[in-house]
Amino acid sequence: MEQGKPEQQYKPAIGWEVAVFLVGFLGFFYLFARQMGLANTLNTIMNTAYDLLLNTVFYIMAVCVVMGAFSALFDEFGLVTLLNKLLEPLMYPVWGLPGAASLGIVTTFFSDNPAILALADNTYFRHFFKKYQFPALVNLGTAFGMGLIVCTFMLSQPAAKGESYGTAVAVGLLGAVVGSVVSGRLMLRFTKRAYGLEAEMISDGMQDNLSRQNDRTMRPVRSGSVGARLMDAVLTGGAGGVKMGLGIVPGVLTICTFVMMLTNGPGAEGYTGAAYEGIRLLPMAAERLNFLLQPLFGFSSPECVSVPITAMGAAGAAIGLVPGLLSSGLADAGDVAVFTAMCMCWSGYISTHVSMMDELGCKELIGKALLSHTIGGVAAGAAAHYLFLLVLAI
Repeated sequence: MEQGKPEQQYKPAIGWEVAVFLVGFLGFFYLFARQMGLANTLNTIMNTAYDLLLNTVFYIMAVCVVMGAFSALFDEFGLVTLLNKLLEPLMYPVWGLPGAASLGIVTTFFSDNPAILALADNTYFRHFFKKYQFPALVNLGTAFGMGLIVCTFMLSQPAAKGESYGTAVAVGLLGAVVGSVVSGRLMLRFTKRAYGLEAEMISDGMQDNLSRQNDRTMRPVRSGSVGARLMDAVLTGGAGGVKMGLGIVPGVLTICTFVMMLTNGPGAEGYTGAAYEGIRLLPMAAERLNFLLQPLFGFSSPECVSVPITAMGAAGAAIGLVPGLLSSGLADAGDVAVFTAMCMCWSGYISTHVSMMDELGCKELIGKALLSHTIGGVAAGAAAHYLFLLVLAI
């Protein structure tokens, strides 16, 4: 067996697994086909996947390329090392991660979840982490994904009586921080059991004869002049971003397609097979749980549940629901605080976590990452709700 390659496993050619899979597969499609029609279901799957490829995957790839170039520059000219030294006193006690992880917060806040992959692909960035800390980067980055877009969008909404949503958005941002801590700390509990506390992240290309202590006083750089190093860093980092962008295509197209179909309803003309039509199963399930969700998040109406539920699949689609809820009086400033926290913290994690964990080589921890981040998102929304009540009381 080749080193590093898992041993091939075998099962009976025909067994119970085949029957169970066939029943589950047909039942899953029947769930859609009985409401949408089989032809419309198949057309919607293909049209949604195609639209995601053009308008989401290529966008994510562009983000990865640009952030890959930036991360290589940050590494080459010492910003990663500086942030690690300055912020380690904050990052480790709060999130349990090295100071360099703060760069993941910044990059995902200004772009999207997959920007963390461009950083994680950087060998020098990796060496600051123990092996158990590295998978938690996915949870940390996702908790701040699309943060700038979400906050700006919420601030731009016209409020009743002319007041601003500035306080609500600030409270929501703080709620997202709480959610990131909860999600990251839960994930670290799982990764410590899986990898132990002492295993290092082995960085390809790092010199084996340098100890971690020496790495803190000296850092590797490219050869050549400053201009040559700058161009080499930009091109090499961008090329790594292309690789990362391609790597997440299968996860985004398959997972996100079905998440959106479980979230959205029919179009204005009913079911036509167009992209993003669906059966609204997730929002309907959430409405039945409103007796539990209302005390947690303080939603003004059951319809508000659709925003965080949709945020699980896509934060962009979720914030698109907000103007209608506000204009119809179904949501208020307190809801905006919760929306901000949960749209940031969840920001499409169901559709991106799988592919991101796969790309980092942590497939075995996908379920743990999803569970940790689900709890983290709930904590973010609850924290935003009660913090906003506290602010009003003050």
